[in-house]
Amino acid sequence: MSRSPALVLRFAQLFVGLFLYGASTALQVRAVVGVASWTVLTEGLEHVVPWSFGVITVVSSGVILLLWIPLRQKPGIGTLLNALAIGPSADLVLWLVPAPDGLPARLGLFVGGLVLLAVATALYIGAGFGTGARDGLMVGVSQRFGWPIWVARTVIEVTVVVVGWLLGGDVGAGTVLAAFVIGPMVQPLLPVFRRFPWSPERVAVTTPSTPGPTTRVAS
Repeated sequence: MSRSPALVLRFAQLFVGLFLYGASTALQVRAVVGVASWTVLTEGLEHVVPWSFGVITVVSSGVILLLWIPLRQKPGIGTLLNALAIGPSADLVLWLVPAPDGLPARLGLFVGGLVLLAVATALYIGAGFGTGARDGLMVGVSQRFGWPIWVARTVIEVTVVVVGWLLGGDVGAGTVLAAFVIGPMVQPLLPVFRRFPWSPERVAVTTPSTPGPTTRVAS
């Protein structure tokens, strides 16, 4: 596949992944069985600093990006779009999807949101435009210490939940479940979404190299 169509399809993959990421967050919120790990931390920080939830989210993203420096991670356009697209997507799905009645329906919605989160994470990372601040931290820790993705994700999720809980954030059964299972769910999906014909790795392999100048030898 040539580079121009491949680039368009990669952007499409990125935007689909980011939209689904926001949608998955909204579904978990609607399930009301426990907020995600980073939300626990944000809620906890609200008890420490006199800032709004949104301001804390933005500032914490900046702090996390500073942690990329020793991990040798480089932000890409996907990092910026992550911050811009996920919030509106979550707001839209929160508007469209009402809170379900009954525990079975809530649990089903939470599990669906969790599966969608794993798919969305692997999908937008596989597009090759850079990760969001939090997922980039996961990738950086994995590469820096040689850990599998699922181990890095689980260590980070558990650490964030514990710190957020100690600061006063809300922790539920869904929080604990997500902290331990999202990493193992993302791990096998990452290679899947890097095998499309338009994936950066495939395009780099299939694009023929430009021949260099021919050297003539005098007879």
